Amino acid sequence: MSEWMLRDTALAHGLKYVALRYFNVAGADPEARMGQRTPDATHLIKVCCQAALGMRQQVSIYGTDYPTPDGTGIRDYIHVEDLASAHLAALRYLENGGRSEIINVGYGQGSSVREVVQVVRRVSGVEFTAVESPRRPGDPASLIARADYARNLLKWTPRHDNLTQIVTDAWRWEQKLFKGKHP
Repeated sequence: MSEWMLRDTALAHGLKYVALRYFNVAGADPEARMGQRTPDATHLIKVCCQAALGMRQQVSIYGTDYPTPDGTGIRDYIHVEDLASAHLAALRYLENGGRSEIINVGYGQGSSVREVVQVVRRVSGVEFTAVESPRRPGDPASLIARADYARNLLKWTPRHDNLTQIVTDAWRWEQKLFKGKHP
């Protein structure tokens, strides 16, 4: 709906825009200066980090019968720093006379739920509980960005395209939040 409103406003008033379609934003500032603060978040990496810290009893793996290599859903996780740089690249593109665009912003590769759980366990050093649960209605087996367009058109080059780095930065942030609540 927002994209339709942008398109119509652009047609009526000569506005130029770039709408970025985010995939699964994760991670935190690599120096742990800021990150997601939502206590009841549902984002998998944050939930896993909170489970590793003992803030949640378990992590639910929703669906283990998808047509994927390990049976769990696959998602394209993008580091928040790379998303921020995509915004800056979109602004430069418009400043240089670019036309209105709608662009997917992700890496073009995915990680399964089981892979994310394993990486968080490895990074945190904690074997938190993960429980298999039924699929959630409407969840697709795989959701991965077509990322070449963003890279080519915006001349955007991600620097944090690595699940271990995304998890490491998220883990560092979650530890900082946890310590702030539990002196």
